[in-house]
Amino acid sequence: MSEQSPEMEIVHLLRKVTAEFGLRQAEFASRHGMHPTDVRALICLLDAERAGTDATAGWLGAQLGLNSAGTTAVIDRLERLGHLTRTRDPRDRRRVLMTVDPRAVELGRSFFGPLIDNTVAVLRDFDESETAAVRRFLSVAHRAVTAIP
Repeated sequence: MSEQSPEMEIVHLLRKVTAEFGLRQAEFASRHGMHPTDVRALICLLDAERAGTDATAGWLGAQLGLNSAGTTAVIDRLERLGHLTRTRDPRDRRRVLMTVDPRAVELGRSFFGPLIDNTVAVLRDFDESETAAVRRFLSVAHRAVTAIP
């Protein structure tokens, strides 16, 4: 058995966690008649709401790496399933904004709630400096992954 560096051990652990998250997302999508990209779209829309970002079709397409037709297909599917709503931007009536329907939030919470609760419970055992280190690592790791062309 070969020894690996502490850094590579962390990379492999991160891969295990992200693969497991991906499997859960695929399971959720399958159970609810969605494509995995639909789940990614909902996550993007929820993140936009938390950040106070206006979510337009163009913005969502850029987040998902989809062209206009692909983005429209995702939005139409999610709207048909009752997971998102489109509304005119009150500040600029030419723009259409998207938000996740509260029923979709509840559906996601019913599925992902135990995973989220378990993760929060683990983090509550960390002291402030450990939590800061985890946050810093995940932020930098995310930047490193998204910087790959």
